[in-house]
Amino acid sequence: MFTSPRRRAALLAAAAMLLPPLSAANAQLRAPRAAPRSRVTAPSVSLPSETPPAAAPAPAAAEPALPALPANALNEGVAAVVNDEIISTYDLRQRMRLLVLTSGVQPTQDNLQQLEQQALRGLVDEHLQVQELRKVGKRQKVDLLAEDKEVDDEIGDLAKQNNLTFAQMKASFAASGVDIQTLRDQIRTQISWQRLISGLYGSRVRVGDDQVTGQLQRISAQASQAQYQVGEIFLEANRAGGMNQALAGANQLIAQLQQGAPFPAVARQFSSAPTAANGGDAGWISAAQAAPEVAQALENLRVGQLSAPIQVNDGVYVVYLRDKQAASGQTMVSLKQLAVRLDKDATADQVAGATAALKALRPQITGCDNVEAVAGKAPGVVAADLGEAEINDLRGPFKEAAQQLNANQVSEPIRTDVGVHLVAVCSKRAGGAKVPSRADIQNRLYAEQLSVMSRRYLRDLRTSATIEAR
Repeated sequence: MFTSPRRRAALLAAAAMLLPPLSAANAQLRAPRAAPRSRVTAPSVSLPSETPPAAAPAPAAAEPALPALPANALNEGVAAVVNDEIISTYDLRQRMRLLVLTSGVQPTQDNLQQLEQQALRGLVDEHLQVQELRKVGKRQKVDLLAEDKEVDDEIGDLAKQNNLTFAQMKASFAASGVDIQTLRDQIRTQISWQRLISGLYGSRVRVGDDQVTGQLQRISAQASQAQYQVGEIFLEANRAGGMNQALAGANQLIAQLQQGAPFPAVARQFSSAPTAANGGDAGWISAAQAAPEVAQALENLRVGQLSAPIQVNDGVYVVYLRDKQAASGQTMVSLKQLAVRLDKDATADQVAGATAALKALRPQITGCDNVEAVAGKAPGVVAADLGEAEINDLRGPFKEAAQQLNANQVSEPIRTDVGVHLVAVCSKRAGGAKVPSRADIQNRLYAEQLSVMSRRYLRDLRTSATIEAR
């Protein structure tokens, strides 16, 4: 159906409706890595959420908040009507369960309404898309809806991404109360919509050499600035039911992310930003490309941290700092520490005792790999990963140690107002922007244009449709 894997990836990004893998550990981006960047605004306050672990089972009180499905669920009632087509309450509940299963978000009494609204929005959009596909297909005398084999191939790929057979994935769905037909319907709509967008707009998209060259020149000009790889989730106030609802939804998503829900999966299912199709990956940006609030937040965030919810004119953002590159001429350093906690007014004997204890441990540290193990054998000594930062952003003796030491070397004991520390340098690397290839830039620009056309088409369908929620 598509001319190349790269072109197919671009079309997938343009659809802006990709399913995330079922397993957080195997989550993969099925669209170009560098998604079209939208401007985000984030606070300087950050939440200490390091790379999240695999989602753990939720406490009993937070589990299945989704209402049980009675045997006669097919005849329950009407959730919405889209141009005289009914979305049943059974369909809505099935989609809610699919949303939970594929995003990693655990249902609670607090987020049930958010899950319901997101599921209903998805079903409404898909009904509009299928209606348009049938209308265009009838006019052109061709069936645009994907065949069963295409759907089966996509489900097979999804199963492989999660190291599952089709039978195992079907059993996983059944155990979660999800009819596999719910997934089939969603995938069929995705494939068919991609075909329509490709047929209508694919041949019109032109990415010239001058566009690619201009992009490369801008990236090179920004090499003197720090670069941030940003993930974003944007909750549009109008779609969420108002600003207060968007803020509440953002807080709920942050809580789920901290509990282990994978950021790419949550972004795909909940974000209204164009980057949703790419797992919320906004790519590499410099401070000059972002609003002042964004620049301040990114400077204060450590790699792997989330921002607090940030309200903008039309919604709320949650920003995740995936990675950071120092500016050209700067050096990035990764540090760990061993420390004995002491108040700044500790006695001289207490300071001397802590210093002696750390000096005795220092020869045992062979590198960053055994810092935690060494600390674990010494009462009162704690280890901490300080992450990666520009050396110029460090202060006092920590900066001096980072400048003087090489990788896998350890400082002498350092006294601060909070204790006595040994600082271990894990790695050093030169800063500077990562410059993508011309092919990567061309692919990104192509995907961006298709994405804009796809969103505009669907927006027009929503505007002209008669939609009634019950």
